[in-house]
Amino acid sequence: MCLCITAFTACSDNDDDIIYKPNGKVAHPDELSAGTSTVFMSGIRAYDTPAPWVKGDMLTRFNLGDQLYDDPRTTDQSDPNKGGLGPLYAGYSCGSCHKNAGRTYPTLFSEGGSGKYGFSSMLAYITRKNGAFFRQYGRVLHDQSIVGVEPEGKLKVTYEEKEYSFPDGEKYSLITPHYSISEWYADEIKPEDLIIDVRIPLRHVGMGQIMALDPDELRSLAAQSNYPEYGISGRLAVIQERNKTMIGVGGNKAHHADLTVELGFSSDLGVTNDRYPLEVSEGQSQNVGYSHYGIQISTHDMENVDLYLSTLGVPARRNVTHELVKKGEENFYKAKCHLCHTPTLHTRQDAPVLLNGTRLPWLCNQTIHPYSDFLLHDMGRELDSGYKSGAAYTYEWRTTPLWGIGLQETVNGHTHFLHDGRARNLLEAIMWHGGEGSVSRELFSRMSKEDRDALQIFLNSL
Repeated sequence: MCLCITAFTACSDNDDDIIYKPNGKVAHPDELSAGTSTVFMSGIRAYDTPAPWVKGDMLTRFNLGDQLYDDPRTTDQSDPNKGGLGPLYAGYSCGSCHKNAGRTYPTLFSEGGSGKYGFSSMLAYITRKNGAFFRQYGRVLHDQSIVGVEPEGKLKVTYEEKEYSFPDGEKYSLITPHYSISEWYADEIKPEDLIIDVRIPLRHVGMGQIMALDPDELRSLAAQSNYPEYGISGRLAVIQERNKTMIGVGGNKAHHADLTVELGFSSDLGVTNDRYPLEVSEGQSQNVGYSHYGIQISTHDMENVDLYLSTLGVPARRNVTHELVKKGEENFYKAKCHLCHTPTLHTRQDAPVLLNGTRLPWLCNQTIHPYSDFLLHDMGRELDSGYKSGAAYTYEWRTTPLWGIGLQETVNGHTHFLHDGRARNLLEAIMWHGGEGSVSRELFSRMSKEDRDALQIFLNSL
């Protein structure tokens, strides 16, 4: 039976709704990270809980999408719910890399690169120095494979650590990754002609709200995001997707305008679908015998995953009235972090549409606090990946949303941040900021240790 959600084309204004916490008390306005989608969870399921308005048939579909997201895929082609894995892939399920809808501990640190046991909790983008792709490989290195097929290659990383000091004498260190690839399945690619851009998984916090952002507000932000006195000038990522010109808001480089569920199933899991009907190994000599299985997951089922991601709740802020949290928030503004990590945005008036036509009016007209402008910013030479994505240059990155960041250690057991996990904690993440982020790094550096600590306490409250 097909379970459908009533379709709406517009939404009522929910900003004035009174929101109660589970203990029956009225929520403090600063706690409401995502308006009516805020969930008062701070444990291991903080990222993986449906918004309060997810009920009835929608909850049924949420659970079906959650199951498809978490359940390991297999090579059993007869099972439409679990089959279709490979022949090349990066993970055996969405949840293998996005544990509890967060960021699985990077195999860069646990394995020194490509993971064992059927998954790698990272993606490695590869290209020639001139930007062209390699004949025997695609844009992503698929370092896992089913029996009888060779992985395209294996990633290895080593880290160079250097120690630094703040002006007040406190020491810290930063680690710089050095990547290499071995065990190429076909043509060996020489290091001098190879660019490797590594990304660890994103947190799936607030994905529905991100896809529902008000585009006019983003355009206004881009028009106003010019602070020459601080060297900051963000810009919109205007991209082509689904044969349309759209504003990119998803991914490290704002190179997607939707949740790319179909791309995830295809490229990450090797599961064919209507949008990507060919195996990712199509054209490779070892693909013989793997092209005749047809579509391995339906658009209807993928939309349940899309719905699951779009209707996840956003964890409420914690300790918002604590003296140190309030002091840290003041320091956040003093360090000019807010010029890119915009505290407050709004979702649009019309209902977002999922990939198979379902509309979600509950995401409309919400005041949200993602702490991002979703614009592209030059982050400096140290964070130049050498790889261009969508509208973003090699040195540009989308401002990372900070909501939920303080719960990552609880949910996923680690505090690795930035696109490739090189920052082992929030302090290191701040100190990696270059380019347009240099002003915040320098202002943070010149603060007292007490003020630096307070700013990090504030970030952990988000």
